[in-house]
Amino acid sequence: MTDQELIDAALQVRKNAYCKYSGFCVGAALIDEQKQLHVGCNVENASYPQGSCAETGAIAAMIAAGGKIIKSIAVTGGYKEADSCTPCGGCRQRINEFSDSETRIIVIDDGGEWHTYSMAELLPASFHLD
Repeated sequence: MTDQELIDAALQVRKNAYCKYSGFCVGAALIDEQKQLHVGCNVENASYPQGSCAETGAIAAMIAAGGKIIKSIAVTGGYKEADSCTPCGGCRQRINEFSDSETRIIVIDDGGEWHTYSMAELLPASFHLD
């Protein structure tokens, strides 16, 4: 799967986000080590801490399908159109949990261009149990 196809999958699933409280819709699409696609969107709740992030949904789908490692993940978010949206701190740690040194995180930057980050760039000196 190309980066553009992964981005397109994130943009497509973003349309399903349930974000009636913030209006900020997020979509995530990832490819695992088995080359399987998994997607997720944010799901808000009136009890704000009970919502879930798009990345969390995509990772849960990957684990449920038997995947173990995120090879690439695209994240897109915004109010109306896709805008700059990197994973939140919690999702950076979640991605880190299932990443390796080659995992790529693809996000739109402030200039509207897509940019690829490594896990080390988004979460330097990260915490691992191993």
